[in-house]
Amino acid sequence: MKKLLILGAGTAGTMVANRLNRMLDMDEWQITLVDQDPVHYYQPGYLFIPFGVYSKKDVIKPKRNFIPPQIKLIQSAIEIIEPEHNRVRLAGGLLLDYDYLIIATGADIHPEETPGLAEHEWNQSIFTFYSLEGSVELWKKLQTWEGGRMVVNVVENPIKCPVAPLEFLMLADWFFHERGMRDRVELVYATPLPGAFTKPMASKMLGELLVQKGIHVEPEFYIERADPDEKKIVSYDEREVPYDLLVTVPLNKGAEVVGKSGLGDELNYSPVNKYTFLSDKFDNIFVLGDASNAPASKAGSVTHYAIDLFGENFIRYTSGQKLVENFDGHANCFLESGFGKGLLIDFNYTQEPLPGRYPLPGVGPFTLLEESEANHWGKLMFRWMYWNILLKGQELPFPPTMTMAGKWKA
Repeated sequence: MKKLLILGAGTAGTMVANRLNRMLDMDEWQITLVDQDPVHYYQPGYLFIPFGVYSKKDVIKPKRNFIPPQIKLIQSAIEIIEPEHNRVRLAGGLLLDYDYLIIATGADIHPEETPGLAEHEWNQSIFTFYSLEGSVELWKKLQTWEGGRMVVNVVENPIKCPVAPLEFLMLADWFFHERGMRDRVELVYATPLPGAFTKPMASKMLGELLVQKGIHVEPEFYIERADPDEKKIVSYDEREVPYDLLVTVPLNKGAEVVGKSGLGDELNYSPVNKYTFLSDKFDNIFVLGDASNAPASKAGSVTHYAIDLFGENFIRYTSGQKLVENFDGHANCFLESGFGKGLLIDFNYTQEPLPGRYPLPGVGPFTLLEESEANHWGKLMFRWMYWNILLKGQELPFPPTMTMAGKWKA
């Protein structure tokens, strides 16, 4: 019997476990899934908690609910991966051997890596919405905050859900308008990017939208340290941005065990072929989701599209055939823009976001690079889709690779 070991039961690990459980002959395969946390977190929902749209109960469910009974689920921390011996050592000393390994250990935030962030002002005047605890604490703060200068800062890319900081700012604009205090709040976006986003056309459009909303962008800001006493962040080129309330997107890194096992880069992301997710170092290891160094957005939709293609490729590969380099980096991301509207961007490794209609060319109902109420409802609908379709590894009626149909060339 062939052994498939999956490390991590987050978005990618759960999706691929469900998909392969249906595709593989389970009389010939044994699938084992390892994760130390019994709770599954809907991380896109963290964005909404500070503004009271979601609460903690809306973004957590037991992981066991989404794992088929045929799959062995082990709740344990991982001590070390020993790829030369095709085995993994768990925290309690248990050894698990494998024929094929899928690493889906995700990424997490590390505010302690930036001097001054995770010190005495953490959850006092410095917050993050990139963790469940942080989102809840920020919600508490905003209930009584009387206004001032709110600065949203991205420490370094890549980050999970690269559009989330922009969404936070636009939702904050809406939130403070609704509370009748927008005139008492200054919103600032300090980003290491040269503009609002990574892709030129989207960056221009989103930058103009931020200007319309009175949100100032401080570009190419590479934070060196925070000064929690003086309430300012300082860049490597000694620019200073003062704040009354700092919302940070801390450094994102892959799992420590990946780096400790010699499978990661300087940020513990595992180098892979970006089209197949096969490890650069071992021909029986794949890395999916946020754990890899593939230059695609670290987002749930990207993972879903990747796994749509990965399943057939894995079966092909384990049957002795060559992998097909077929994943194109397809990302499809809704952005909340406030006041009951949203945007949608659709792009891949080589094609930047363009205006148009999606998924039906010329019809939509979603608009690309244009605000609409339909996009807002699409964003909110995604939570139901996540729990009921995506996590269960079911296919959506949309192609996993990007299509130019319905897009208008600039």
